[in-house]
This record gives sequence, structure tokens and C-alpha cells, in this order.
Amino acid sequence: MAKTKKKKTEKPKVLRGVHDLRRFFYKNETPIYFISATNFNLLGADEWIKGFKFITYINCFDGQHPNVFTPKEELPHADFESIEDIVNYLLEHKEVVDFIKSRGDGGKALFLMFDEKTEKLAKQLGLEQAFPAASLRTHLDNKVVTNRVAEKAGVPTVPNVLTKVDSFVTLRKVSKHLGDELVVQTPFGDSGHTTFFINTEEDYQKYAEEIEAEAEVKVMKRINCRGAAMEACVTRHGTIVAPLMTELVGFKELTPYKGGWCGNEIYADCFTPKIRKKAKKYAELFGNQLRKEGYKGYFELDFLIDTDTHEIYLGELNPRITGASSITNHAVFALADAPLFLFHIMEYMDRDYELSINAINQRWHLPENIDDWGQMVIKHTEDSVRQITTAPRSGIYRIDEKGKIHFNRMDTHRRAVETEQEAFFLRILKAGDYIYEGADMGILVVRGRLMSDDFQLLDRSRTWIDAIRGEFQSVEPLNVPQIEDKVAEIGGFKMM
Repeated sequence: MAKTKKKKTEKPKVLRGVHDLRRFFYKNETPIYFISATNFNLLGADEWIKGFKFITYINCFDGQHPNVFTPKEELPHADFESIEDIVNYLLEHKEVVDFIKSRGDGGKALFLMFDEKTEKLAKQLGLEQAFPAASLRTHLDNKVVTNRVAEKAGVPTVPNVLTKVDSFVTLRKVSKHLGDELVVQTPFGDSGHTTFFINTEEDYQKYAEEIEAEAEVKVMKRINCRGAAMEACVTRHGTIVAPLMTELVGFKELTPYKGGWCGNEIYADCFTPKIRKKAKKYAELFGNQLRKEGYKGYFELDFLIDTDTHEIYLGELNPRITGASSITNHAVFALADAPLFLFHIMEYMDRDYELSINAINQRWHLPENIDDWGQMVIKHTEDSVRQITTAPRSGIYRIDEKGKIHFNRMDTHRRAVETEQEAFFLRILKAGDYIYEGADMGILVVRGRLMSDDFQLLDRSRTWIDAIRGEFQSVEPLNVPQIEDKVAEIGGFKMM
């Protein structure tokens, strides 16, 4: 009797080009989750990927977003001190566990922020994290390490020295060549909180404890500069680079922090062609070096552009999806091909593919592929604790000739904004929540520019800010001292 030959399992076809990648995700059968405090950073991902769900602590859309899952019951927990704490709370929540299990075995998980505990909890749920290990991200997120990676990549940084500082005398000794006006950065933390401007010993003493606690800090020459941001993605075929964006920094109308990030703009003639070209080159070089360091996927670079010399320097690395991702992933270049996060996820989908990275980078930086958008992150700027009684809904708002805004319709992302008289608002804090100095209240996204060419807020930006703030009503809560003790609770730290 003749033996029956076993059929060979056919190897999946190699995906070739952007069209194949888009089709692959439209037909995707692997559950994919973005688990975070809100779904802001990856808004719209569910429209590109079948089976993509958001699992969030805050339901910004009051249950009206079809692909957002937020547990109904609030379980006892320690005060949240970080986004990682929120993510870990969600991964241990029974409603979340049941939801994930109800959608089948396995799946991929994306996080804005995560730690080693997150990795263990995800693994217990059968989820594969679609990001490099937390230990590698933490290592690269160190500003001192970032500086050394830039040196290896051939990307210039502001003249600096990396050193231990134990006194003002030591600081002056190690920085003689940098001048009298210095900027000192500690290795970790948001730049609005861990960047110190030091001209005198009096300045130094304000931050001495934080500086001297570090084994090494970055001491830089102080320059007159403008901030810029650029997102990119390390793939097996090279580094895909999105266009350069401006950064809104330190506007008192938006943030209480002098150096705090509070938004972005994207438009075709952002800065000069020479600066845009250099930024693109530096991002490619840096991404290629990150690959050598073992990193793959999404990252963002902050650039500092010297207004006196027009030189461009690397400022910081964010080895993750960021607060600027919503701008990057909804611009024309992304809609015409595929958003940057799709290339990130592709690196974790266990499927061979081929892409011409050079062709994508060339297309994405053509002026006709870049439309004008801006976003503002609105924080509580007063040194006060209050309880919200009324909060605006997420969705599309229209502004009238008197500067009064009106809720027009519910929508889940910014593409629905048609004119400069409309805006998309994503509410973070709701009625009943406490607001503190620095708490994120919501994000406003508009068509067109937010700043003038000399980086001042436009009148239209201030009008929108005032109008949105006017939609929030709050009262002074009872037992203020007890409430203030919980300042680290949700709303008391950076959410994006």
C-alpha cells in the first residue's frame, strides 16, 4: 500500500510594499491591545487594524467609542504615581482579564509606559508585548545614555559634559569651556521638571539636592533655541522618519511648568529646508544606531535649534509612542501610505515583509504630503486643588464670531475637523475628578497654525484655550488638606 505523503505547510507569502501591509492589517486575526490611561496616543489605530482594542482607565468618550473598553468597577488600589501603576492596575482587574480571555488566546499588547511588573502581568495573560524590553527602554531613556548613543551615531548634541557634580565649585570646574550660563539635566524625568537653568550659586542651591543625588548628570552650554520634534520607527529594513514638528513649550496659558511641553504643530515649511533635511538625516542615523543597541520600533527625538547659529542639536530621546503621535499618525502623508504605528506593530507580527524605506521617507517629506495641524495640551495652571462639577464632552466643537464655542457632534478623532472654525477636543478629566496644578484636563486639536513664526501663541489659540477652560466648572472641595495628600493620584502626573 502506497504511503500517503504529508502536505508541507506553506510558508506565508512575503508582504511586499505598503499596500500588502495595509491589506494584512485589514484582515488581521490577532487581538491587539493598547493599554494605557487613555487612548489618546493611538487614536484611530482601530480603523487601520481589525481586532484592535483600547483598554483604558479613563473613558474619554463616555462609553461611545466602539473599541474602547474601560472597567466599570473601581477596585481598591494604592494611589497612582505613574502611568505604569495605571497599566498594572488594569492588567490585574478582573473585568479586563475576562475581556482579554473572551477574545481568544494570545494577542499583542502595546503600552505608552510599562515596567517589569507589566511584562510579567502581560505574559500571565498570554500577551506578547509589542515593544522592546522595559529594561532596554529604561536604559536608553537615560539622558546620559542618549547622549552617548548620539555620539556613536554621529548626531550632534549641544556642547556638554557628562559628569558627577557634588558642589557648585565642581560644576564650575568641569564646565569652564561651556560658559557661565548652564543647563543641567538629570538622567530621568520630564524635561519640564528635571532641566535646571543655572547662572549663579544661588540658582544651583535650588536644585543641589537633585543634582548631587545622581551618579552622572548632563551639563550643557545654554543656547537660545527653539524646540522641534520628530517621530520615527526602527524597522528591520531601516528607519522610517516622519516630518519635523514644532513644539509648544512653557506657555503659561497651557502649563505651569516653564520648560514643559504643551503641544505641537505640523506644517510643510516648518523651520527651513536645511534644518528639515538635517533633522531627517540625524533621525535616520540615530535610528540605525538604536537598532545596533538592540532596539526596534517607535521612537521620538526632541531637537534644539540654535536661533543664533541655526545649528540643530539632539535634545532628548523618547523610546516609545509619545504625546505627539496623534499629530504624526493623522497627517496626509500617513493617511496616503500608512501611519507610523503600523510599521512599528509590523515588527512584532512574525511575518516577513519587504519595504523601500528610502521611497517612504522621500514621499513623506514632500510638501504636498504635509497638511497643517496643531494640538494643545491644556493643564490646570493654578496652584490650587478643586473638584470638577461640569466638564466638556469629547468631540467636535465650533467657535462663533464672539469666541464662544458650541458642541457640534460626537466624533472619535481629529480627521472630522473640516475648517479652522472647528476643533476636536479629547477630554481627560471628568465631573467629579480633582484637579491639581499640572493636571492634564484635555487635548485640543485644530487645523492650521497655533503659533506665529517667532513662536508666540496666536490670538486664535488663546481664544480656543479660554473657551475650552470656560467649559470646565469646579468648586473648592471639602477637606482640602486630605485631598492635597493625594496629589499623586490620577491627574497629578503627566498622562502622555
